[in-house]
Amino acid sequence: MTFIDELKALTQLREAQRGQWDNIDPESAARMRVQNRFRTGLDIARHTATIMREDMAAYDADSAKYTQSLGCWHGFIGQQKLISIKKHFGTTQRRYLYLSGWMVAALRSEFGPLPDQSMHEKTSVPALIEELYTFLRQADTWELNHLFRARDEAKEAGDEAKINELTAKIDNHETHVVPIIADIDAGFGNAEATYLLAKKMIEAGACCIQLENQVSDEKQCGHQDGKVTVPHEDFIAKINAVRYAFLELGIDDGVIVARTDSLGAGLTQKIAVTQEPGDLGDQYNSFLDGETIASAADIDNGDVVIKQDGKLVKVKRLASGLYQFKAGTGEDRVVLDCITSLQNGADLLWIETEKPHVGQIAAMVNRIREAVPNAKLVYNNSPSFNWTLNFRQQVFDAWEAEGKSVADYERAELMQARYDDTELGRLADEWTANFQRDAAREAGIFHHLITLPTYHTAALSTDTLAKGYFGDEGMLAYVAGVQRREIREGIATVRHQDMAGSNIGDDHKEFFHGDAALKAGGKDNTMNQFG
Repeated sequence: MTFIDELKALTQLREAQRGQWDNIDPESAARMRVQNRFRTGLDIARHTATIMREDMAAYDADSAKYTQSLGCWHGFIGQQKLISIKKHFGTTQRRYLYLSGWMVAALRSEFGPLPDQSMHEKTSVPALIEELYTFLRQADTWELNHLFRARDEAKEAGDEAKINELTAKIDNHETHVVPIIADIDAGFGNAEATYLLAKKMIEAGACCIQLENQVSDEKQCGHQDGKVTVPHEDFIAKINAVRYAFLELGIDDGVIVARTDSLGAGLTQKIAVTQEPGDLGDQYNSFLDGETIASAADIDNGDVVIKQDGKLVKVKRLASGLYQFKAGTGEDRVVLDCITSLQNGADLLWIETEKPHVGQIAAMVNRIREAVPNAKLVYNNSPSFNWTLNFRQQVFDAWEAEGKSVADYERAELMQARYDDTELGRLADEWTANFQRDAAREAGIFHHLITLPTYHTAALSTDTLAKGYFGDEGMLAYVAGVQRREIREGIATVRHQDMAGSNIGDDHKEFFHGDAALKAGGKDNTMNQFG
């Protein structure tokens, strides 16, 4: 409904109360309704699921319409990201938020900083989703509040054209509420545990849940060693659990991202159940490492023997009880994982790789698309990659393959600053800048995200301020490095009282108390120094 529609409805509602609600101003109540578009997390999940589905269809028609996000570990960080996007680009279209399990473990656990091994409280994830959306909804209220105040000024001036212009802006306001891709890690237990946590995440507003195929109680960061995967039947059960959670809560178009860690995982916790040669369990077991045996005499106490390609094989079992995959099978396992997930309810894929290489990703996606033509990826543009070194080495290798001289460069030393302003260094930066566009076009990547960028930016900006403020610059470090830039670059937080809701609170005081309201935004408010 438009603001005027809400105003009419509330005016009629007040009149129906026969004088009991005469203290209630319908215009103020209509304004509060407009400034609070989303009443529950499920409202948010429905709205953002529709956005994601529309974006996925748009990408299928045109790969240039890929989507992006940055990982945010606090509601304020997510809020400022969306405010910045609207300021610079005029729209939030195809820009999402990412909720990283790594950052929840490192920054949001009551235990303090933890490694990315699913040891943090599972309730921390839905709590962060709720917090992010609380701050995004507040950004809507804050932005609309400025429009309503400007509209009030136009009414006082009797400027009908301005009133109509501002009313149209209010009615056409684009929300800061965007989809969140939320990390549920390996599901935090069995399928029932995954279902229960997924429900909490969806109720908090999540329209998209990312689930990985590691063993829940052995879960490792995707960029560290020691990863252990589960048979497909176990992973499919958890995909089912998430889908049931979406359906139970009425989010029929909720999105599931199935992540495979198989490229870097050399271990499995258990042998898959198989009924006949060539079924899914048999395919999974075909990757297990072991040695062919001729007879029972070759079996020692505690050995595990399976039939593999018609032969008896004693599978390699480690002291930990885990089973080892054959070397060099990672890519084949990734392809099987992805096809299986898409054929069993997943909507998008996530392939965790060890480097950002378009050719490597495309080779896997092309194989997947032979079975599922519209397969699409969510890709982790990870800070765990040394992007500078990776792309400089890719350029080096390409030049070497072309027969171009690389005599002026040491491949292992390409991270050095002396290469920054060289032809190779400049081309590598160009390849880096084009990576997302190229990968969206050539490797089926629908969504590009950086998992934990704001973890790094918070550390870097704090280091810069601390170095100057506690050093010779003193207060100038803050004034020149922070406040002066905020003013000149139009950063909303320079008026931090307003950003935190001071003007909204003043307006509410006027709604509630009328002329007796004691407001904070008078002439003695020092925020007036910022215009």
